[in-house]
Amino acid sequence: MKLRWVTEEKNKIEFELLGEDHTFCNVIRRELWEQDDLNLAAYRISHPLISDPLIIVETHKTDAVKVLQSSIESLRKKNKALKESFSKSLK
Repeated sequence: MKLRWVTEEKNKIEFELLGEDHTFCNVIRRELWEQDDLNLAAYRISHPLISDPLIIVETHKTDAVKVLQSSIESLRKKNKALKESFSKSLK
Protein backbone atom coordinates (compact mmCIF):
# COMPACT_ATOMS: atom_id res chain seq x y z
CA MET A 1 0.00 0.00 0.00
CA LYS A 2 1.35 3.40 -0.92
CA LEU A 3 0.57 6.78 0.60
CA ARG A 4 0.90 10.19 -0.97
CA TRP A 5 1.11 12.96 1.64
CA VAL A 6 -0.91 16.04 0.72
CA THR A 7 -0.78 18.02 4.00
CA GLU A 8 1.32 17.33 7.07
CA GLU A 9 0.95 19.71 9.98
CA LYS A 10 1.06 18.99 13.71
CA ASN A 11 -2.72 18.81 14.13
CA LYS A 12 -3.79 17.97 10.60
CA ILE A 13 -2.77 15.46 7.97
CA GLU A 14 -4.19 14.66 4.58
CA PHE A 15 -2.98 11.75 2.49
CA GLU A 16 -4.10 9.67 -0.44
CA LEU A 17 -4.27 5.88 -0.21
CA LEU A 18 -3.23 4.82 -3.66
CA GLY A 19 -5.33 2.03 -5.13
CA GLU A 20 -7.72 1.68 -2.19
CA ASP A 21 -11.49 2.06 -2.01
CA HIS A 22 -14.32 2.65 0.46
CA THR A 23 -13.81 -0.65 2.29
CA PHE A 24 -10.38 0.08 3.70
CA CYS A 25 -11.04 3.79 4.17
CA ASN A 26 -14.11 3.10 6.29
CA VAL A 27 -12.11 0.77 8.53
CA ILE A 28 -9.46 3.44 9.11
CA ARG A 29 -12.01 6.21 9.62
CA ARG A 30 -14.00 4.23 12.18
CA GLU A 31 -10.86 3.29 14.09
CA LEU A 32 -9.68 6.90 14.13
CA TRP A 33 -12.93 7.95 15.80
CA GLU A 34 -12.03 5.64 18.71
CA GLN A 35 -8.99 7.80 19.50
CA ASP A 36 -8.91 10.60 22.06
CA ASP A 37 -8.46 14.25 21.05
CA LEU A 38 -9.81 13.69 17.54
CA ASN A 39 -11.52 16.61 15.86
CA LEU A 40 -12.08 15.16 12.39
CA ALA A 41 -11.61 11.82 10.64
CA ALA A 42 -13.03 11.61 7.16
CA TYR A 43 -12.26 10.60 3.62
CA ARG A 44 -13.50 11.40 0.16
CA ILE A 45 -13.20 9.85 -3.23
CA SER A 46 -13.74 12.49 -5.90
CA HIS A 47 -14.48 9.99 -8.66
CA PRO A 48 -14.94 6.25 -8.03
CA LEU A 49 -13.12 5.15 -11.18
CA ILE A 50 -10.20 7.55 -11.47
CA SER A 51 -9.54 8.98 -7.99
CA ASP A 52 -7.62 7.70 -4.99
CA PRO A 53 -9.23 8.28 -1.59
CA LEU A 54 -8.09 11.31 0.38
CA ILE A 55 -8.08 10.73 4.14
CA ILE A 56 -8.22 13.73 6.47
CA VAL A 57 -7.25 13.53 10.15
CA GLU A 58 -7.47 16.55 12.41
CA THR A 59 -6.85 16.69 16.16
CA HIS A 60 -7.32 19.31 18.85
CA LYS A 61 -3.82 19.16 20.37
CA THR A 62 -2.24 15.76 19.76
CA ASP A 63 0.08 15.13 16.82
CA ALA A 64 -2.18 13.85 14.03
CA VAL A 65 0.45 11.36 12.80
CA LYS A 66 0.63 9.82 16.28
CA VAL A 67 -3.15 9.44 16.34
CA LEU A 68 -3.02 7.71 12.96
CA GLN A 69 -0.22 5.42 14.15
CA SER A 70 -2.21 4.55 17.27
CA SER A 71 -5.24 3.68 15.13
CA ILE A 72 -3.17 1.47 12.85
CA GLU A 73 -1.68 -0.37 15.82
CA SER A 74 -5.15 -0.89 17.26
CA LEU A 75 -6.31 -2.32 13.92
CA ARG A 76 -3.34 -4.69 13.88
CA LYS A 77 -4.29 -6.02 17.32
CA LYS A 78 -7.93 -6.46 16.35
CA ASN A 79 -6.94 -8.20 13.12
CA LYS A 80 -4.61 -10.56 15.01
CA ALA A 81 -7.33 -11.40 17.54
CA LEU A 82 -9.82 -12.08 14.74
CA LYS A 83 -7.33 -14.29 12.93
CA GLU A 84 -6.60 -16.28 16.10
CA SER A 85 -10.30 -16.65 16.89
CA PHE A 86 -11.03 -17.82 13.37
CA SER A 87 -8.14 -20.33 13.48
CA LYS A 88 -9.42 -21.76 16.76
CA SER A 89 -12.94 -22.15 15.41
CA LEU A 90 -11.63 -24.25 12.50
CA LYS A 91 -10.09 -26.85 14.82
